[in-house]
Amino acid sequence: IADAKKLAEYKCDTNEAVCLKLVRFPEDLDDESTTFHPEYSHQLYGDDEVAFGYKGLQIQLYYSAGNLSTLFKVKYTARVTDTFDCVEPDDVEGKIREIIPAGFCCNTDDFISLLEKEANFRPFGSLLHTYKVHSVEAGEDLTYQIHKVDVSCPGFREYHERLQTFLMWFIETASFIDVDDDRWDFFLVFEKYNKDGETLYATVGYMTVYNYYVYPDKTRPRVSQTLILPPFQGEGHGAQLLETVHRYYCTSAKVQDITAEDPSENYVKLRDFVLVKLCLTLPSFSSEKLSQGFSEEMVSEAREKLKINKKHARRVYEILRLRNTDMSDEEKAREFRLEVKKRLYGPYRKNQRELTKMRKCLRPEELASHISQMDTRLQHEELEKSYQDVLAEYRRVLERLAQV
Repeated sequence: IADAKKLAEYKCDTNEAVCLKLVRFPEDLDDESTTFHPEYSHQLYGDDEVAFGYKGLQIQLYYSAGNLSTLFKVKYTARVTDTFDCVEPDDVEGKIREIIPAGFCCNTDDFISLLEKEANFRPFGSLLHTYKVHSVEAGEDLTYQIHKVDVSCPGFREYHERLQTFLMWFIETASFIDVDDDRWDFFLVFEKYNKDGETLYATVGYMTVYNYYVYPDKTRPRVSQTLILPPFQGEGHGAQLLETVHRYYCTSAKVQDITAEDPSENYVKLRDFVLVKLCLTLPSFSSEKLSQGFSEEMVSEAREKLKINKKHARRVYEILRLRNTDMSDEEKAREFRLEVKKRLYGPYRKNQRELTKMRKCLRPEELASHISQMDTRLQHEELEKSYQDVLAEYRRVLERLAQV
């Protein structure tokens, strides 16, 4: 038991042990405030996100800010084999080597000499959009650029291999993509910054989009991965990126509409905000038209001008309808509520139809278990809960919109 207690001291939380940095200046290496940690490490270190066999474990993955040249080191204050002969520590280093491409440095001097070459790094691909964000910390406006890249761009393939390692730490179900498939489009965000009088570029985040074929002659771009690196999160870069990507595909007659693969809750929030902002400019979404209800005109204008599909157009309509509704007026609030609930009721109605079919072919005791699942009172409660959830989501979008 004493041994078991002692062994427990050699467990480390891998989300804390992994230390990430985006390095601009040599002094960043020793500056604790520039370190950030993963949200997830289960893909490498198992569901418990624990590494066994070390005390004071630090897995350092430091990247140069632009080109993402990598410094990789593992440090610890004690290893289990120092005390226990027959207990093997986990191979924490091997796990990292599986995801980071070859060519990384293991010593700081080599990394610093690579850092000096950062002045030669230029963003890949073609510039689509430039924007400014006011930085309180810097006391000035900082400039950002969004570029579109395809994999044939010289040096991009190797750079992307370094960039995609971040997915493992910040996207719960991340997987690497096959860049040899030329249907992938890449969109990257860079920050321009000054160092010793020169202009340099830092990597901020990126989005990958896969162009699916739609019969007979269209494509449907599907957003696959979106990541804004933690030091830049909460500054509005995700919205800038998604809006730029939408505008890019809007100009192509070949594009049917834009979708997303298995979108996370955060992505849905982002998309709501961006699509509502874009639809505000469409005549079919004017205050007058909103009060007349959801129309085919909205569906076709959103699809033709902004490549937004019907389901998303409906959601935008509901958000803007809420914006135009005086919810303190009981009659108007009721009208809005019933309209949203009617849409939410769709899946329940399908259940009722299935139940009618079941009545014809199931034995009474089998039927009873199904009916209890679809009890009407319960349905009303669920519907009300769904409505309240949706209302809260819509209000968050409108709050953000009001700040623009």
